[in-house]
Parts: sequence; C-alpha cells; structure tokens
Amino acid sequence: MTTPLIDATDLAAALDRFAEERDWAQFHSPKNLAMALAGETGELVEIFQWMTEAESHEAGRDPRTARAVRDEMADVLCYLVRLADRLGVDLDAAVRDKLAANALKYPVELARGSNRKYDEL
Repeated sequence: MTTPLIDATDLAAALDRFAEERDWAQFHSPKNLAMALAGETGELVEIFQWMTEAESHEAGRDPRTARAVRDEMADVLCYLVRLADRLGVDLDAAVRDKLAANALKYPVELARGSNRKYDEL
C-alpha cells in the first residue's frame, strides 16, 4: 500500500464531532461549506494584500502576522476537509490524481523555471 500524501481521517472525525455536539451539521451543506471556505480564503488573502514580496515570505514568522496566518490557514483546512467529508471526496486520491494530471500538463523539460500556463508552453 502506498503511504498517503494526505490523511485527514482524524481531522474529519474531529470536525464531525464538533459540528454534531453543536447541532451544526444541519448548516453544513456543500454550498454553505464552499462559501465558508471561500470566505476564510479571502481572510487569509487579506493578510497578504498590501505586503511586499519580501514581507510575504516572513508572514508566518513575523509576530505581527504569524498568528493570523496560522488561524486563517487552519480555518481554510478545516472547511476544506469538512467539505470533502460531506461530499465523500477522498482528498488523498484527489491530490494524487491532480499531481499526475499536472505532471502531464507541465512536463519538466518545458515548465522548469517558467511561470507560463500549460497551454503556453
């Protein structure tokens, strides 16, 4: 058996327990979870909005931003895992499939060091 790239089983179970204890599962439709995920992603992006490139590289270590970056990344991960669980998406399989597809779209010999999209290589 291949070692999983992502094993969110324990996190999905913890999130399910958290929601069930609060009777929130009723609100966790895929639509609502996707919208919440987008909102949390926006909050993460907002932290970086006016930073320079150099500042953005330090955001996770800078005491002025590190906690907010950490918290928003956790929110994004939690909503993504919850959405995947509610939809029955195996995140490990999805990531493996996406990496394989991207390897075909972006062959090393054409994509190395380039920021061009696959159809421009």
